Amino acid sequence: MEQLIGNYKKSKFLAELEAKKAVAAGQDVVIVNPTSPIGPWDRKPTPTGDIILRFLRRQMPFYLDTGLNFIDVRDVAWGHLLALEKGVTGQRYILGHQNMTLKSMLDLLAAHTGLPSPSQRIPHWLPLLSAWVDERLLARLGKSPSIALDGVRMASQHMYYDSFLAVHELGLPQSPVTRALATAIDWFEKNGFVQL
Repeated sequence: MEQLIGNYKKSKFLAELEAKKAVAAGQDVVIVNPTSPIGPWDRKPTPTGDIILRFLRRQMPFYLDTGLNFIDVRDVAWGHLLALEKGVTGQRYILGHQNMTLKSMLDLLAAHTGLPSPSQRIPHWLPLLSAWVDERLLARLGKSPSIALDGVRMASQHMYYDSFLAVHELGLPQSPVTRALATAIDWFEKNGFVQL
């Protein structure tokens, strides 16, 4: 558990342990782990949606050498329903689709929007230092952090996953990530999220 970064990730891990205890006690529990969803209706936004918004707002002049597994958010919703219908008790299904570097994702965003993709990679220590200053020093002065420290820490590793089990046992859809990005861009623009 020490390897998990941030309280959110730790809470997910602890919740999964509780689910496994429930299975051991005889309950019918199926576990699903979505990866990084992309698509419309991202009101908060999610960390993935935040990357898209930063790109659309031209607030991403550089990129980090990291990678994620992306999936259309609508496929994630179907994955939950399919797990309810077809999932095996006690089994864990990773609801994901395509492993991709952050740079590749930004290049796809550029292709969809005509905006330039950042071409300069920055070392991890630079956003780590910035996030640390934001959270530990400026937050005390009432400034909201612009980058989450835990998010930068997680970005130091490629978070790639394999969804073979969910695809083959549940029939998890694998819609193109490019389409999910296009619908996310369209939704953010139509709902006034891109304006600063």
